[in-house]
Amino acid sequence: MKILVTGFDPFGGEKVNPAYEAVKLLPDTIHGAEIIKLEIPTVFSKCGPSVEEGIRQHHPDVVLNVGQAGGRASVTIEKVAINFADARIPDNQGEQPVDELLQSDGENAYFASLPVKAMMQNVREHGLPCSISYTAGTYVCNAVMYNVLYMCAKRYPNIRAGFIHVPYASGQVIDKAAGTPSMTLEAIEKSIEYAIEAIVDEKVADRVSAGETH
Repeated sequence: MKILVTGFDPFGGEKVNPAYEAVKLLPDTIHGAEIIKLEIPTVFSKCGPSVEEGIRQHHPDVVLNVGQAGGRASVTIEKVAINFADARIPDNQGEQPVDELLQSDGENAYFASLPVKAMMQNVREHGLPCSISYTAGTYVCNAVMYNVLYMCAKRYPNIRAGFIHVPYASGQVIDKAAGTPSMTLEAIEKSIEYAIEAIVDEKVADRVSAGETH
């Protein structure tokens, strides 16, 4: 099995992005699966093509995109991506779509084709906090998740794909408001690694709710 794992470059004034910094720490193999690591740009028009270039080069069985969600307290496994872009801030090349579709012929939304609950449970079973998220936002993280799932639906039906959001790394919150959530890069990396284990081992989740009331 080959798994392409991507992480974004820094954005929004940050000097680092814990997404790719954690991806770089992943071992080259996880439970026998080859891990291919790729940094992609935080740019609406370029993130999808960058992933597709990696797909064409490496022919992975799974694509797992990773991005930063500053303010979240733990790693969150995304369930759904929406066909919508509404950027509160410009991306790294000044693109700032407002109320725009990502794909004119795409579905309104796509669900991750990875075992999100099993991924969450495997992270938790190793002593790290983790939850499922039902919104990937409307910025570049959602854009890449949606566009990759769109590609899989249209051109790569044998590839499974999904997205993980990670919190700020500890070093990023030194100058932020007291109480801003963060995790060490090592804990972020381990959370991603345990989530990948569940994919490779085809773990089946317990039938428990991971839903939200609001």
